[in-house]
Amino acid sequence: MRKPIYEMDSVKQRILELKGKSIKLVVHRGRKRYVRYTGILEEIYPSVFTVRINEHKSMDIITYSYSDVLCGDVKITSQDIVSAT
Repeated sequence: MRKPIYEMDSVKQRILELKGKSIKLVVHRGRKRYVRYTGILEEIYPSVFTVRINEHKSMDIITYSYSDVLCGDVKITSQDIVSAT
């Protein structure tokens, strides 16, 4: 079991701030396997949150728990969108 890096309340607050924004996810699948996604953090529930993935042709929705982020299995970064006007 991995040691938590942050407290659960700070993880929930950070995810709440990213709701509706474009994010990048890095998901640890075990044995040095990582999957990277870009998407939009859509819904926030008491135990989980959902992300709509914008990869290729499909528009999938993936659900993660706050403990996945707390333990480091899922890393979320904000994707800054800069408009060229």
